[in-house]
Amino acid sequence: MDVPSTEEIRALHEKFAPSAEAFDLVFTHCEIVWGVAEQLISISGLDVDVDVVRAGCLLHDIGVYRLYNGAGRLEQANYVRHGLLGHELLAAEGFPEELCRFCSCHTGVGLTKADVEAQGLPLPPADYVAVTVEERLVMYADKFHSKTTPPKFVTADSYSAYVARFGEDKIASFGAMRGLFGDPVLTDLSAAHGHAVT
Repeated sequence: MDVPSTEEIRALHEKFAPSAEAFDLVFTHCEIVWGVAEQLISISGLDVDVDVVRAGCLLHDIGVYRLYNGAGRLEQANYVRHGLLGHELLAAEGFPEELCRFCSCHTGVGLTKADVEAQGLPLPPADYVAVTVEERLVMYADKFHSKTTPPKFVTADSYSAYVARFGEDKIASFGAMRGLFGDPVLTDLSAAHGHAVT
């Protein structure tokens, strides 16, 4: 598989970002997720395709741009669709399915067809779950930074408490990833980006 460079991915973000503010929010988040993933690769010692993980981290949220309205505001009501929108965007750009899946399969700790139906989510009923170790790593690394206003870092304990509202199976899924990849140290990233840790 031909994995795009960081510069090529940045150019793709610039192409689809509706504003400089949207680009800064989304691309910075993607860079941070890659920084977390790099650390987790080192901590865990797992054998992963580092180039694929880098690309997955830098591409996973590109669909967020499709949720900005004409007034430049993010449509939060449909935010759960950003992964599917990103998958469609990358597919239309000719990216292979292996990279498109980083968009559609990173939300929460995975959305199953049962989740979509039970929660009435605005998605076609299907499984949107990470399968490969690279997909799981990108999904997991993403949990440690939030694009809230202002953006913030999230500890493993904080995310575990948050995901509990979605059921025991989600707590177990997050716990399994935590056991596999470990807990990142967020202090240096927090200091570098000026985002608090919660």
